[in-house]
Amino acid sequence: MAKDLFHDAVRRGLEKEQWIVTDDPLELEWEEVAVKIDLGAERLIAAERDREKIAVEIKSFIGTSAINDFHTALGQFLNYRIMLEVKEPERLLYLAVPLETYRTFFQSRFAQVAIERYQLHLLVYEPMTEEIVQWIN
Repeated sequence: MAKDLFHDAVRRGLEKEQWIVTDDPLELEWEEVAVKIDLGAERLIAAERDREKIAVEIKSFIGTSAINDFHTALGQFLNYRIMLEVKEPERLLYLAVPLETYRTFFQSRFAQVAIERYQLHLLVYEPMTEEIVQWIN
């Protein structure tokens, strides 16, 4: 499976925020089904002395149709969330989307309803500066 165009930018953005990338990709298997989520990461939360774990599915949204890219991203996200619930329930799944796409397509009423209905966690990134701009739970 090819890495997303902005894979390394998101990885560096996470590392700038003190996340330790533990899996690149995060490979999970349940019976005959195997998936590869782009990144697995964790960081120490000092106040709680506990580890916060996430999985990140990175999307570039550079196709000819934002809605087609969203269909693919949403389908993967929902399937990966099922896999994580079974195999690594402590890990929270995020869909990483570029800032420009978040400012445009993700502000549409359709996208907003889908985000709410499917309880998507978004990680908004700026590919040029390799920074995480916003975490949306």
